[in-house]
Amino acid sequence: MISSRQFLVCALAIGLVATVSTFAEHTRTWRQSEFSEFERGTANGVAIRSDGKLMPAPKFTSFSDPNLAYLWALRMDSKGRLYAAGGSNAKVLRLDDPAKPTTVFESGELAAQAIVFDSHDNLYVGTSPDGKVYKLTPEGQKSVFFDPKTKYIWALAMDSQGTMFVATGDKGEVFAVTPDGKGQVFYQSDERHARSIAFDQKGNLLIGTDPNGLVLRVAVVRKNSQAMPESGSAFVVHETSKKEVTSLLTDEQGNIYAASIGEKQRGAVTAPILNLPPPSGQPQAAATPQASVTLQLQAQASPPNISFPFISSPTGGAEVIKISADGAPETLWSSRDELVFAMGLSSSRHILLGTGNKGVILSLEGNDVYSSIAKTASAQVTSLISGRNGETLVATANPGKIFTLGPGYERSGSFESDTFDAKIFSHWGRLSWWGDSAAQGKVEFYARSGNTSSPQKNWSAWAGPYKNPAGETVDCPAARFIQWKAVFVDTAAGSVPNVSWVSLAYQPKNVAPVIDDIAIQDPGIRAQGFTPPPSGPAIPASVQLRQPQRSTGNFPAPVSANPEAARPLKIEVPPQGFEDKGYASVLWSAHDDNDDDLVYTIYYHGEGEKNWRLLKGKFTQKYYSWDTTTMPDGAYYLKIVASDSPSNPADQALTTERESDRFEVENTPPRIENLRADTAAPLVKVTFQGISSASALARAQYSVDAGDWSLVFPEGLLSDAPRESYQIPISGLAAGEHTVAVQIADRFENSAAAKITFTVPARSK
Repeated sequence: MISSRQFLVCALAIGLVATVSTFAEHTRTWRQSEFSEFERGTANGVAIRSDGKLMPAPKFTSFSDPNLAYLWALRMDSKGRLYAAGGSNAKVLRLDDPAKPTTVFESGELAAQAIVFDSHDNLYVGTSPDGKVYKLTPEGQKSVFFDPKTKYIWALAMDSQGTMFVATGDKGEVFAVTPDGKGQVFYQSDERHARSIAFDQKGNLLIGTDPNGLVLRVAVVRKNSQAMPESGSAFVVHETSKKEVTSLLTDEQGNIYAASIGEKQRGAVTAPILNLPPPSGQPQAAATPQASVTLQLQAQASPPNISFPFISSPTGGAEVIKISADGAPETLWSSRDELVFAMGLSSSRHILLGTGNKGVILSLEGNDVYSSIAKTASAQVTSLISGRNGETLVATANPGKIFTLGPGYERSGSFESDTFDAKIFSHWGRLSWWGDSAAQGKVEFYARSGNTSSPQKNWSAWAGPYKNPAGETVDCPAARFIQWKAVFVDTAAGSVPNVSWVSLAYQPKNVAPVIDDIAIQDPGIRAQGFTPPPSGPAIPASVQLRQPQRSTGNFPAPVSANPEAARPLKIEVPPQGFEDKGYASVLWSAHDDNDDDLVYTIYYHGEGEKNWRLLKGKFTQKYYSWDTTTMPDGAYYLKIVASDSPSNPADQALTTERESDRFEVENTPPRIENLRADTAAPLVKVTFQGISSASALARAQYSVDAGDWSLVFPEGLLSDAPRESYQIPISGLAAGEHTVAVQIADRFENSAAAKITFTVPARSK
């Protein structure tokens, strides 16, 4: 048994996590101002900034749909013609006419993984897996240019001398190939894969690796311009926290940018990861979270993914590191969920990230701010290159498409919020918002409401426009769900507007509180707060309430409080239980879907009676104990009435009530009758009857000559009646006088005792 001090500490520890608002007003506010909140909405020509702003996005236009499952790389030749490499048959397309791409290369390998041009517009194509490097002349002549005899060709890069570098796996080799097709190992890393390559300002080769996520710088040494280059000193510029460096990028200031993905698994050997799910139409396993929630208020194979052999599913998210010219690293961006497959530079010199598996393009704006500027119709963005007119060309996978990004902003755009569930039928009030001065006159708001979770059908029409940031009352019918829309108009010229937050007032219809469960405690238990019992030692006892069976109808748990002004909190401490004879205790659980404060009243009546009598009126705790010695013995029922009157006007307050199970009160002690001792037999036999006024007797015991108490069972063994007969055979008593004491008790701990003194005669030998 734990001490009262231990019980007190436990009760406090439990109570500290049970926080509820100390008041609940029906007028509430739905406010959105965070990136995570806006990200759940639908942006069309609108960028979502990580600092919680909505603003016009760069122009984003579909350029070509070449009808390929995957595109890996984009390149432009000296004439400005665009080429795209992909699969799932290794293929390279030329897009003179975006609507009718021309196939210029095709082979039996699975994918054309990388492409590069030399100064004469010869196209080199690296294929995977078990692939080769092919050469395609401007006249269309195709030949095998170099065979590295390795599993994967990940990247190709051409230096100013016309030497091509080939990054491969799974031996982590980088090959150098001269214009005549002669190649040799340029650098043998300790890594399994040379995953990405680029050149720094001094012509050194940068290598991104897998599985330790290294960025290596290797000097390129030549005896003369025609000689095969050799590797000079190698230096680890940075070790990323991720597994695989998927993309490397440099700028004019000598900065190096490295994108890496996946969680490192020390000792494990895995293939690099492109993390592409099955092409559209293939089944994927749905993630179904499962949880078992036990609130003890009374103590009592997925479908297979179809993917390329060198594609796996990483965990661990992604990060982008900036390595300055002096070698100092700086984390620009990281994510636990997104993956980065490509990087590029926008016309405004912002770093662009091609991500998966939502096909989003991010722009790193500086000062730890980034923007989600476009969402493609594909799962992954795999290549970003600069176009001839300031635009960025974008390739995607699953499915393979090509888009253009920028220059300039969309002339108009819209953003639809996610659907807000008020949980309860509600009336809608003022919609207000805030943006900079450029937003005045360039942003209009609309709202619509409905009673289904999906706004696609059977909702009200969009009401608006609402242009006043200070707020206008929306003309939407009362309902459970609502959604707002921001429309940016004529934003291509002049300063760029933005919206920082949007707020909508609403008032849920008042609904009656619900009493989930009522639990009458065992007799003789007193429940109270932290004040110790008025007298006598404190004997702790458990108080228990059954798990409530809440309705799963239209009223789930209440919505959270307005983030603009968090409500004060109070601690709802569970009661302590103490043994206190003559007391009865009741506990109950209740909730209110409006999150209203509740007040309770308790009534009682005896079995067979019709009228309810007041036991305790208007209090807030969810337990009550009372002295039952003022009540006649018998069976009773309780009725708990809950009212939300503290949070509502008198004419709008609602009540609910619930009756308890039958329980008994018994304070009259039992009786012992016909206590006799028969000494005539060889064994002394003591007999008596125990009689209770109402309930069954719980136990009986006896003591011989003030010795230890021993239990005795009634005739028939079961103590299940208010009248029981007992026989106690006693052997081994010496001749002379003896005393036997007997005691009986009912389940309410009412007890009675008696004794009998008798003489055992001397037995003849």
